[in-house]
Amino acid sequence: MTNEILDSQRLDKWLHQARFCKTRALAQQMIQKSRIRINGRVAEKPHALVRVGDVLTLPLRSGVRVLRLLSLPLRRGPASEAQATYEDVLPQASAAPLE
Repeated sequence: MTNEILDSQRLDKWLHQARFCKTRALAQQMIQKSRIRINGRVAEKPHALVRVGDVLTLPLRSGVRVLRLLSLPLRRGPASEAQATYEDVLPQASAAPLE
């Protein structure tokens, strides 16, 4: 792919390149178990497309994350590069207990 601007990307590829799954095969398994939502709708197929501005809901070991896509990664780069492609819509709760 040359200097094209991507307007959409496969969900399994995004999960891998954004470093939420170690492999695309693991991303595909997660998607096929109907565990991920795109804009509130369950993503049933790994080839579901995500676009800038979409909101993803991901169940992870650390808890549920709700993310807004800011850009689409062109490669699986370092974590700092991957984290720049999304923002947390619901920041994770602090470790301090509520009083």
